[in-house]
Amino acid sequence: MAAEIVLALDAMGGDHAPAMVVRGANIARVRHPEARFLLFGDKTAIDPLLRRYGKLGSAAEVRHTTEVVGPDDKVSHVLRKGRNSSMRLAIEAVSAGEAHGIVSAGNTGALMALAKLVLKTLPGIHRPAMGSIFPTQKGESVILDLGANLECDAANLVQFAVMGEVFARTVLGVVKPSVGLLNVGSEELKGGETLRQAAALLRDSGLPINFTGFIEGDDIAAGTVDVVATDGFSGNVALKTAEGTARLYTEFLKAAFRRSILARVAYLMARPALRKLRDRLDPRGYNGAMFLGLNGVTVKSHGGTDHKGFATALDMAIDMVGQGVNPKIIEELSKFTLPTVQEPRRAAL
Repeated sequence: MAAEIVLALDAMGGDHAPAMVVRGANIARVRHPEARFLLFGDKTAIDPLLRRYGKLGSAAEVRHTTEVVGPDDKVSHVLRKGRNSSMRLAIEAVSAGEAHGIVSAGNTGALMALAKLVLKTLPGIHRPAMGSIFPTQKGESVILDLGANLECDAANLVQFAVMGEVFARTVLGVVKPSVGLLNVGSEELKGGETLRQAAALLRDSGLPINFTGFIEGDDIAAGTVDVVATDGFSGNVALKTAEGTARLYTEFLKAAFRRSILARVAYLMARPALRKLRDRLDPRGYNGAMFLGLNGVTVKSHGGTDHKGFATALDMAIDMVGQGVNPKIIEELSKFTLPTVQEPRRAAL
């Protein structure tokens, strides 16, 4: 029998909370009988939902609080005033050892700030990174950072590469993941000094990492590598561009099939294939951004997702705990001493 895994859930985070959270937890309970849940939020709203799923009640415990981090709340306000919010209490449950990880669909900036404050970073990690799974022509890849660190030095990029490699190997099941640094070209002389330094560090590190060098933006969807390491600015632009392009082609496809009667007949004939395509690209199947590098598994679900998407985020957190992602990251980084990180200077006021 698998060891028990306890997740702390911010039951009030997200556009459709707490119903989406509870229903998603019930899906995860069926998939992972070893999972247990601590739900932080308004007990008067959560308890009636739990009663709809009888067996979930035996695997869940509600910790009552009426305070919630809003989607538009400023991070500074949350850090000062949000000590009893459902998000912070869930994070503190991980810090206290009551839970192995936290999942929230709430405010992204607040979640990262609170998690860094309460959980701290793993030994050897200077900055945590936000990563996510991308569908590619060859299967799946992981890309990080997606916005947590807009400016990075070479050491940060190396750490992102190591963390992404461990995730791809342990959670995605890739035996020897290939790793690339996102750049404006694949040639060794392309890009800025920071990227070239990071590439040199990865080549000379002695770590058992299959570093293939630089990759370009179109290599992400092509699945050229299993792990894409980049700074948060470029990663976030790549993510939003991919999401927008997917929506654009969806609208183009819908318009094409509405154009004439023959087109509608063609749609009926192609519907089974289109259904498979829809399922393959369904964002709910890739929901959940992991905050790698924190001393406790932390997964951010999309705020607008439904119960199926939230269950996917729970799957990710459970897999990360079960596969021991954090201990393996510590083990890999202990083999290599990175140069001292020099934070960017702030402009004088």
